[in-house]
Amino acid sequence: MNANSDVRLPAVSVIMPVLDEERHLREAVQAILAQEYAGELEVVIALGPSKDRTDEIAAQLVAETASDPDKRVYTVPNPTGRTPAALNAAIKASRHPIVVRVDGHGMLSPNYIATAVRLLEETGAQNVGGIMHAEGENDWEHAVAAAMTSKIGVGNASFHTGGAAGEAETVYLGVFRREALERQGGYNEEFIRAQDWELNFRIRESGGLIWFSPELRVSYRPRPNVRALAKQYKDYGRWRHVVARYHEGSINLRYLAPPTALLAITAGVLLGALVTPLGFLIPGGYLAAILLGSIPAGKGLPLKARLQIPVALATMHMCWGWGFLTSPKSLAERVIASRKPAVPAAN
Repeated sequence: MNANSDVRLPAVSVIMPVLDEERHLREAVQAILAQEYAGELEVVIALGPSKDRTDEIAAQLVAETASDPDKRVYTVPNPTGRTPAALNAAIKASRHPIVVRVDGHGMLSPNYIATAVRLLEETGAQNVGGIMHAEGENDWEHAVAAAMTSKIGVGNASFHTGGAAGEAETVYLGVFRREALERQGGYNEEFIRAQDWELNFRIRESGGLIWFSPELRVSYRPRPNVRALAKQYKDYGRWRHVVARYHEGSINLRYLAPPTALLAITAGVLLGALVTPLGFLIPGGYLAAILLGSIPAGKGLPLKARLQIPVALATMHMCWGWGFLTSPKSLAERVIASRKPAVPAAN
């Protein structure tokens, strides 16, 4: 399927959860509206309680597209500010059979939607996605981007590091058949993080196919400082453990690596301080590993960015591990108790 085909392309709804996104929102929406796609397109932005100019920019985008019936921007409120609630609100407000998730700091490649629609048709998948291509705008963000796209940073996650097209456990963001979202009742709004992984798990459990393709590419802007990155990865670990408790058998060795590393380093420091200096070999070995791993990861970057890659790697690993280890069991119990469909199926 392509833009020159005589076959009418399916209409597409792009859903965007946004909160404090004044820095990137306009650029992200412009990348959607500039898509090389001949079908009808709408963008539904779910507005959280932002403290910056996000709402003002969104209102400008709505006004600027009001006269174009094929490429319109709409907004819906998301008073909770939670990402899954925003996604469900946008899904409910949208109309079209293909639903594309995009974040307020994600930039679609020009043929992203056309390629995704083609892949849905070719593979029969319920959801397709591709590479989360982290790109920075300063030295720190370049360092984080290098860490997030390296195997020493994220293991063998294909949506971070690339790989061959094929069936996947989960994908970045996602382009869905609406029927799949409605069948699952949308996103589980109790999952502050990991809502994508959890939804894709349910789709797979019900027999649906999740498909990864390196043809799909979204540019992603990393967190702007160490504190924000630490919180992001602590939350990732915390909520990934909730998924593991909520869906038994959903964990794998890659997700256990950060908490295992944190426990080993802590044990090594205690052993070295209290028993024998040999214990310091464990944290020393980890430090050596991330220093060596940062060399190929930082190829082509300025020196200041390369020097910050080990900091980004350690922050990601240790905070993810800490979040996983300290995730309270009560979170999973709350999720189990509250589960109900958030997006009703069409009549």
